[in-house]
Amino acid sequence: MRTRVKICGFTRVEDAVVAAQAGVDAIGLVFYPPSPRHVGIAQAQAIVAALPAFTSVVALFVDAHAEQIHDVLAQVPIDCLQFHGDETPAQCRLYNKRYIKAVRMQADTDVGQLARAYHDAAGLLLDAYHPNAKGGTGSTFDWELIPPHCALPIILAGGLEPGNAIQAIQAVRPYALDVSSGVEVDKGIKDAQKMRAFLKEVNQGDTIII
Repeated sequence: MRTRVKICGFTRVEDAVVAAQAGVDAIGLVFYPPSPRHVGIAQAQAIVAALPAFTSVVALFVDAHAEQIHDVLAQVPIDCLQFHGDETPAQCRLYNKRYIKAVRMQADTDVGQLARAYHDAAGLLLDAYHPNAKGGTGSTFDWELIPPHCALPIILAGGLEPGNAIQAIQAVRPYALDVSSGVEVDKGIKDAQKMRAFLKEVNQGDTIII
């Protein structure tokens, strides 16, 4: 199976276009004002309008009010929602939209129980835990915490970059990899060479696995 790739945290049209041309499966837009990668409606509209066909758009929220999410969905073509806070399964299901539930991994995290609770999610995104950040920290976590079998597709995040993508694929065999800070020159500013290198390494990793 081919490992999918999502690059998250775009703030510039030109970066998203480069990622799409390089073959990324999905781009992530952050609608969380405290994040340095946060985008407004106009920014998001411009980015999405520039994308070619078959590039999915994921909207990231952190414990957002329903009004905010509905407002984004009404104005920006979004394919999938990503909930990165403490949203309950019921809250994730309010929008009649495919969703991903992000999990900040700790030693006692029960991935199997979460897969049962969010059984209709399009995937579980497993990220590094940080007490003061909801994601995009650039830190990895112990991949041994991930069970070998899960009822939902596993999207691996946290500290990924060109140089460890093959290792991640071999160790976890995830459905997808999600990268943000590992392909940046600054928060929200992507590096074209790093994005291309990351995607190339994922392709190489899939060839090795096959």
